[in-house]
Amino acid sequence: MLTPEQGAQYERDGFLVIPEFKSIEEIAALRRRAEEIVDAFDPTESRAIFTTKDQARASDDWFLGSDNTVRCFFEEEAFGPDGQLRQAKALSINKIGHAMHDLDPVFHAFTRDPKLAAVARGLGLEQAQVWQSMYIFKQPGIGGEVRWHQDATFFDSDPITVTTFWFALEDATVDNGCLWAEPGGHRGPLRERFLRVGDTITMEKLDSTPWPDNSTAVPLEARAGTLVCFHGLLPHYSAPNRSKVSRHAFTLHATDARSIYSPRNWIQRGDDFPVRGFEPGE
Repeated sequence: MLTPEQGAQYERDGFLVIPEFKSIEEIAALRRRAEEIVDAFDPTESRAIFTTKDQARASDDWFLGSDNTVRCFFEEEAFGPDGQLRQAKALSINKIGHAMHDLDPVFHAFTRDPKLAAVARGLGLEQAQVWQSMYIFKQPGIGGEVRWHQDATFFDSDPITVTTFWFALEDATVDNGCLWAEPGGHRGPLRERFLRVGDTITMEKLDSTPWPDNSTAVPLEARAGTLVCFHGLLPHYSAPNRSKVSRHAFTLHATDARSIYSPRNWIQRGDDFPVRGFEPGE
């Protein structure tokens, strides 16, 4: 449960930082499983990279087919001019996505947490629906920038209810690419909408409000085990990681079933694979 002070802070700032939310053991289990997934990944299956510079153009079949399965994506700078990996595969993967929370037992156990379900209810998700999970590596030296954006761009609903749950699996600092956010920015407009019709992706421009900069944004440094929750309209960003240490994180995106989830969002679920919440029995 959230305290009244935490609830007020979330309403004011659009984000909430909760230290020591996950244990060392829970983090270690998730990291081991991510390592196993990457180890089993055959790079000849796909050399797809993940980038936020032009997501509509970069959304290929490998990405679109990852909506309800588990796939690996490379960092933008993973490959050299010769087309070969610059370093070991384990140090070249940008992220794993996007349905581990439902398809993998270890990620499922991490997600279906009564304590997390209580936090979600405290933030207003009375009927949480978890649509997406991402394991983000932010590799040392080549960890890619994630440009300023709002998560409601990718999980539009009426009203907007998408809420992000971001777990630090390693210490996140300014040096290794921690999150930055604009306090109170969630009260601004939705600027873009990422739309899917079949296999066609477009990024619809909705509002020309400028993105924040370092004069108004603040770094959200977080020790391993910290949970950062933020509103779907909150502008946030992370810089490239040029340090010698990685910045592993795990992210979940959830909406409230009481809102109308857009049929043009890129992730959809059918009766054969229903969307579920945070409760262990769901």
